[in-house]
Amino acid sequence: MRKLVLITGASAGIGEAFAKTYAMNGYDLIVSARREDRLVALAHSLSESYGVDVSVATADLSRPDAPLDLLNRIEARGRPLDAVVNNAGFGLPGTFVETSWEDQRDFLQLMLTTPTEICHRVLPGMQARGFGRIINVASLVSFLPGSKGHTLYGPVKSALMKLSESLNEETAGTGVHVTAVCPGLTYSEFHDVNGQRERVSELPDYMWQKADEVAEAGFEAVEANRPVVVTGGVNKAIAALAHVLPDPVARAAMRQQSRYVRD
Repeated sequence: MRKLVLITGASAGIGEAFAKTYAMNGYDLIVSARREDRLVALAHSLSESYGVDVSVATADLSRPDAPLDLLNRIEARGRPLDAVVNNAGFGLPGTFVETSWEDQRDFLQLMLTTPTEICHRVLPGMQARGFGRIINVASLVSFLPGSKGHTLYGPVKSALMKLSESLNEETAGTGVHVTAVCPGLTYSEFHDVNGQRERVSELPDYMWQKADEVAEAGFEAVEANRPVVVTGGVNKAIAALAHVLPDPVARAAMRQQSRYVRD
């Protein structure tokens, strides 16, 4: 029987690319997001192209009850999850006090609490069965200083990276692999949704990656049981540089560059 993967935020961008990558590698899929029409179209396309079973499970994972509801619906189908890609997310432009607490609360729920809860709920079964793959989509900003605007994005992505490192250690020898994937700027709808497309378009082409490249690197990394992978040569160089730069210099550089992607 083919293995089964759940991919959240699968309706576009990196999530859609992960769905294609897992389908290419012979997995059946459950694709989840809020936009059912996009998921249905994706499911049809992947089934036709790769001969795998693709099910749609719509969910608004910014709701506190949504992760358990989603996993209960999956369990009711009678097949355990062999892999999970926690990808659902969005950016929240503006400074901390310019945004409402309700928006920040939903951001934290979707971006941190939901993937953490999903990990906690699926890991025992994966360990008992001796096989599991979990990818948490973090970001290059996990390595960088905090900056003005999108205030909680960096802290949340840093937490996801550290969570993945810890879980990778805790599951050693069990057949379960946990990896944080840390892309930089990626061609997707992300910057259209948060209203930053015009600004980030000023950045040079060499700083951008295609979503398919990110997904392929993530798949290879989790199979190799690497706790963290930074995707793309330029991003690897930036992450390495961030480790050696003095903090004041790193903060100044971040302040200079953040004008392209932060309000």
